[in-house]
Amino acid sequence: MTDATSLIEQLQHELLDEIPLARAMALRVAAHDGDSLTLAAPLAPNINDKGCAFGGSLASLMTLAGWGVIRLAVAARGLDCDIYVQDSAIRYLAPVWGDFDAVSRLADGESFDAFFATLATRGKARLNIECRVPLAEGGDAATLAARFVALVKQP
Repeated sequence: MTDATSLIEQLQHELLDEIPLARAMALRVAAHDGDSLTLAAPLAPNINDKGCAFGGSLASLMTLAGWGVIRLAVAARGLDCDIYVQDSAIRYLAPVWGDFDAVSRLADGESFDAFFATLATRGKARLNIECRVPLAEGGDAATLAARFVALVKQP
């Protein structure tokens, strides 16, 4: 296992160094508690023609948060995997007029224990993740339900 703070710092660097869109969005890792990951983005580089957050930015931040929560779990176990989004469904529920966060966590019924057991035996595993962009006044601006696939990298 690796120190949680260094894993978060590594994730922040990986996102900004290897994903140009993340850098353009000016995203940052805001919180991680082992079960959920929160990524944050300022409105200014993610604004649309109406003055609210661009839907593509909401989708991207949620997708990256879903990828990131799995990436942190994999790294904490010292594994080297490629992680891909396999499919997703997004619901846009309300406009976002300021800076925003995306919070990701395992979907109901999912388990990292089962995920890692499958990964160990098959070299690949799938995991369903739920993400949301919460509104300051309560409720959600957007939600994403996604299935991710992890493949153990071969030496």
